[in-house]
Amino acid sequence: MQNRFDTSLFIFRRDLRLLDNRGLAEATRQSRKVIAVFVFDTNILDDLRQRNDRRVTFIHDSVTELREQFRQRDSELVVLHGDPAERIPALAERVGADAVFVNRDYEPYAVLRDDGIRSSLAECGRSFHSFKDQVIFEGEEIQTQTGTAYKVFTPYKRAWLRRFAEMQLVGPSPDAEELYDETALASGSMLATLSDPWTLKALGFARNESWTGGGAASGRKRLEEFLPHLSSYKEHRDFPSRYGTSGLSVHLRFGTISIRECVRAARSDDSQGAQTWLSELIWREFYQMLLDRFPYVVNHAFKREYDAIEWPGSHEHLEAWKDGRTGYPIVDAAMRELRSTGWMHNRLRMITAMFLVKDLLIDWRHGERHFAEYLLDYDLASNNGGWQWAASTGADGVPYFRVFNPELQSRRFDPDGGYIRSQIPELANFSNKLIHRPHAATALEQEMAGCTMGRDYPHPVIQHAEQKERAIALLKKLRKG
Repeated sequence: MQNRFDTSLFIFRRDLRLLDNRGLAEATRQSRKVIAVFVFDTNILDDLRQRNDRRVTFIHDSVTELREQFRQRDSELVVLHGDPAERIPALAERVGADAVFVNRDYEPYAVLRDDGIRSSLAECGRSFHSFKDQVIFEGEEIQTQTGTAYKVFTPYKRAWLRRFAEMQLVGPSPDAEELYDETALASGSMLATLSDPWTLKALGFARNESWTGGGAASGRKRLEEFLPHLSSYKEHRDFPSRYGTSGLSVHLRFGTISIRECVRAARSDDSQGAQTWLSELIWREFYQMLLDRFPYVVNHAFKREYDAIEWPGSHEHLEAWKDGRTGYPIVDAAMRELRSTGWMHNRLRMITAMFLVKDLLIDWRHGERHFAEYLLDYDLASNNGGWQWAASTGADGVPYFRVFNPELQSRRFDPDGGYIRSQIPELANFSNKLIHRPHAATALEQEMAGCTMGRDYPHPVIQHAEQKERAIALLKKLRKG
């Protein structure tokens, strides 16, 4: 097949891997020579409040690994620092590239960024090509019979599975591996001088380790470690002290593993656990679709009537929630782990989110922003979708009258208090019963545990039963229908 282009750029973004990378595969198929590029985007980095943001370390390590992989193939990864809308067209001009290849990103900023790059390239007679890579199905590929977007997950999932099966019949399968042509990678000798300084210090950041390492090798290892536990995923996934979840969310977020590889793994096992994990992967696509089709959800409730709520919660309660000092151990343990490691178990994300909204009566957007600041695996679509689910303001959110009891959630999903003890050592000596409700301990029990309520650990900032009724009344009056 004759190449369409002599020289092309391939821009890595949230696809930091060589293997099973659709855009890279297409670039090498259609071009005689491909120059790979990564841009540390100052439009994103400049907005990060913490100069030791764990995500920057994760990305930096992933890009470092990528560069080494290119060097092993006698090529080079060009690393730039700045505004991609300026740096990419300028680089294309400098190296005489005919085209730029990327994988699509559905976040509003990314869409605007790519529109700007496309327009700048077009002015110089260069083409811009984007491909679906971070999801199996995108945009309008899964929609209702009337041509509208699904707003409820279960029918979306049925349509997703049906479309997947139909496409397998005509081939190739939607989860087929994408292979690139190594011989098309540009020689490293001509690229060595094109990169900017990109140490963490040069980028204005400091190193901060987290619960998982960056890079495709780390993502592949994580998947391999998870697969022996896949069959028990359904039974164990809600218990934060067990090895029950895949831990692949950050690798899917930054593309250090491909969604196709995860779907292939889920389909290789016919257990209930594998089917449940596949369902979670489809939830991820549901939220990506919602963000793409309804971008207003970034700043507004999906159910727009809920934008009218005047949330009565206090700033003091918001800060107590952020710091893990609400007096509800399961909530506090999760919030402390988030701040110290950048990780929070999915069950705990639901518990802490619902507690903020329906116990503390605080606007879900405050919680969403806090998670966005600390989560290593922060993904706008999933984070927004999850928060609006818990707040009952989103597509297929929980009914407004459903309110988690944090103590019952704690007893059910951390029955022996092991998770709480791992994050709140001052509660470690309470019994398995009292650790979920230490404020109920007698003075003698507190003395024996070495933890006095109000001094060593806070009293509850609210009473759940009272706040539950207030939350239901607040949401009910704005409910349509």
